[in-house]
Amino acid sequence: MSLQYLSTRGQAPTLDFEGVLLAGLAKDGGLYLPQALPHFSAAELHAMRGMSYAELATTVIAPFVEGSIDRDTLEGLVSDAYRDFRHQATAPVIQLDHDQWLLELFHGPTLAFKDFALQLLGRLLDHVLSRRGEKVVIMGATSGDTGSAAIEGCRHCEHVDIFILYPDGRVSEVQRRQMTTVAGANIHNVAIRGNFDDCQALVKASFVAEPFLPEGRSLVAVNSINWARIMAQIVYYFYAAFAVGGPDRPVNFSVPTGNFGDIYAGYLAHRMGLPVNNLVIATNRNDVLHRMLTTGTYGRQPIEASLSPSMDISISSNFERLLFDLYDGDAAQINQMMTDFAQGDIGLSDTALSRAQKLFTSARVSDEETCDEIRMMWERTGQLLDPHTAIGTRAARLCTREGEGPMVTLATAHPAKFPAAVARAETGQEPVLPGHLADLFEREERFDTLDNDLATVQAYMADMCL
Repeated sequence: MSLQYLSTRGQAPTLDFEGVLLAGLAKDGGLYLPQALPHFSAAELHAMRGMSYAELATTVIAPFVEGSIDRDTLEGLVSDAYRDFRHQATAPVIQLDHDQWLLELFHGPTLAFKDFALQLLGRLLDHVLSRRGEKVVIMGATSGDTGSAAIEGCRHCEHVDIFILYPDGRVSEVQRRQMTTVAGANIHNVAIRGNFDDCQALVKASFVAEPFLPEGRSLVAVNSINWARIMAQIVYYFYAAFAVGGPDRPVNFSVPTGNFGDIYAGYLAHRMGLPVNNLVIATNRNDVLHRMLTTGTYGRQPIEASLSPSMDISISSNFERLLFDLYDGDAAQINQMMTDFAQGDIGLSDTALSRAQKLFTSARVSDEETCDEIRMMWERTGQLLDPHTAIGTRAARLCTREGEGPMVTLATAHPAKFPAAVARAETGQEPVLPGHLADLFEREERFDTLDNDLATVQAYMADMCL
């Protein structure tokens, strides 16, 4: 029998993996979760330790797609997804200091951690759509990295048109060019006159609105609201833990995060049996998650542009999935909380906050501290970090507790994606783009700029799909 998925808000039909893959956001505005998580025993974890990344990914993901994709097919899709990563280990783990480690997640085609999910997502979509004889429209919002990774993962898909919304002037030039220089009749980059939250709101509103696309075309989400994204990211927590002594000793992770998807995958790895002591939420000045964990209040604040633009977010889309667990799967409660959140701040109950604080810690890192960290890490380790990763390593030290074991910081992007931030850190080093992107600044850009208006965006998309 196939694993079923339910909405955090309890008012949408349960779906199998194939349905969830194509739905993205639930019809009730909620996020899909599996009704039951797979759990690995200590013996099964030990058996995984010698696996390659692709072998481990197949093993971890297989229970989530049961009934929709057979294991042999999944193995082929996974192998193909990670074949072109530029490091043989796919996700190498580098030592920084005693019990301080770096998980390098930037060896994929777009130099960011999101390649791990989106390279696989594109192949899953093409496989399912080819079998069904259908075409879909991907609609996504990006604060920098999701867009290019989605385009790279899906640009060869025969059954997909891609629309990526990004905040005009609020992504790095490298990030923008990685999106806008990819040629293809099925690729549409849209700069929105607004911030990332505006882009995300347009996407969410489109998924719950009346159909606006030409007949026979449906929307699919590639943001981390799509369960397949989260599922793929669980894998590298297992892989890193095994590299530093797990499962024989618990491991800790520091995760630069704004949308909560990446660290939520670590939370799921823990629930699936991986021994984890501490998950560090590393934030920049846009510290919605740090404020939530330290005060119990989940609320918006105006977004401020920072040196780490991928985290310039005030609404953490995936936090709803954690809330569902913190409130014992009470979908009615979550539905009410999200309704209240649409009007203003909400407060976590003492019980829910205490549960979160047992596993999660957090730290807020300023732009000045980020620059200091980039410079210090270069001087002490020879590792040149991007600003997001530097926030992670700074938060890792701030939140390390004696006797808890190794701390692994997720290096979420290549420093060459953020040359201005690295230059401001005054390391004397200029990060260089890998060979496959060496001519990025010479390539022609293609994008349209639109107002932050739902009707305008939907009319544009409908016209482009004709």
